[in-house]
Amino acid sequence: AEAFYDSTPMLCLMAGGPTKWYGRGGIQEVYRYGDDEFTQLFKNITKGAFTTYRPDTALRTVMRAYKTAITGRPGPVVVYMPLDVQNTEIEVELPSRRELADWLFPHPPGPDPDAVAAAVGPRTRAVIAVDLFGQMAPIEQVVAAAGGLPVIEDAAQSIGASRVIDGRTVMAGEAAAIGTFSFFPSKNLGGYGDGGMAVTQDEALYEALMKLRTHGSRRTYYHEVVGYNSRLDALQAAVLGAKLPHLAAWSAARRANAAAYDAAFADLPEVATPHIDPANTSIYNQYTLRTPRRDALKAHLAERGIGTAVYYPLPLHLQPCFAYLGYQPGSCPESERAAGEVLSLPVFPELTGAQRDEVIEAVRSFFRS
Repeated sequence: AEAFYDSTPMLCLMAGGPTKWYGRGGIQEVYRYGDDEFTQLFKNITKGAFTTYRPDTALRTVMRAYKTAITGRPGPVVVYMPLDVQNTEIEVELPSRRELADWLFPHPPGPDPDAVAAAVGPRTRAVIAVDLFGQMAPIEQVVAAAGGLPVIEDAAQSIGASRVIDGRTVMAGEAAAIGTFSFFPSKNLGGYGDGGMAVTQDEALYEALMKLRTHGSRRTYYHEVVGYNSRLDALQAAVLGAKLPHLAAWSAARRANAAAYDAAFADLPEVATPHIDPANTSIYNQYTLRTPRRDALKAHLAERGIGTAVYYPLPLHLQPCFAYLGYQPGSCPESERAAGEVLSLPVFPELTGAQRDEVIEAVRSFFRS
């Protein structure tokens, strides 16, 4: 039994990969596949897409484009959500000030549109809506609350997720001014290293972003602005291109694992399973439950060799590096409460039925004790 539990990690990055389709000796074919070819695979949902060598660079480039547009205006403000990875806040460092739209629970994780509306002020220049754990934020509600300001959808955890808006199915990254994605290896569509992408429906903005991504130039050796060298590596583009046709099936397998967990934990009063908005189709980048006994449950599962993770233990507004912003415990009570209760279980598509049953039994045994 001990050996079995050791084979139930939180993430499994070795079960699937491009070697299944390229095979040994296929590395020359891999290197022929560039980021332009990969970007073309997303032309059905966007008027413009560009890839970057790191996931945070996609957001940095987007923020840089908006900063350039607001140069000279005093104290620009960006509204964002505090329960997220630090990369989001680091890129928001480009402007001079941030306001918070608190996490909303038990509704789907994401910014509370009412909190967004309250946070928007005369100096606000953009709103970042984060798709957390694999389902889209209520993007149309955030757009309405933003009052005409550009909304950036941080879709790092939601590639392939969708939402029905006004009777039409919209993919993650499609409805906002810009959507940004991560291809970190642990994502549903992950490379063999870092990578990112941004998509937009605004052709003029797309041109500006492409210019910033490539040395501030759209014409070789003629630089209109100071930009970056941020193209996606051809090897990563090839890996992602090989995996992309399998993304829908992998996401469906994650949904099946999540449905099994939902059914198994439905009668546990101390457990809140993920709430999925009826308008959303989640890809379950994470299966994240909530319980006041989170730390004890995590230890209980670890004793049995079952991997778990906490996304995220300390909200951004309480991180020491952002103490100068002046936020205190209690500033965002929903985010702070969630940070003390969330626990993510193994949900990767290659999870076997036996492994899933062991996770279920371990969780249930904890609450029986």
